[in-house]
Amino acid sequence: MKLITAIVNKKDTYFVCDALSEAGFFFTKISSSGGFLRDGNVTLLIGVEDEQLEKALDVIRKHCSQRTELVPSAATSDGQFSAAAYIGAEVIVGGATVFVTNVEHFEKM
Repeated sequence: MKLITAIVNKKDTYFVCDALSEAGFFFTKISSSGGFLRDGNVTLLIGVEDEQLEKALDVIRKHCSQRTELVPSAATSDGQFSAAAYIGAEVIVGGATVFVTNVEHFEKM
């Protein structure tokens, strides 16, 4: 058995969660936040049998696409972005960061 830990951009959450449910996967969704852009993320914990791993990863790949967004690149001294200091920069957002770990024992209680 494997545990998939997928960190997903909040804008992709609905699509990937819906697709995982439709494909028959059960998961736990935890709100989280990223460090670089301080943007919201969701961390999904998905337990799968070894033979279902690639199917689950394919669902995540299909519904978590990377894209570019214009974000402020200048901040005030308190870490907040102001309209006056707004100088946009294109950055890549979205996608997913996925960790797959072996699970020795699993019990649903």
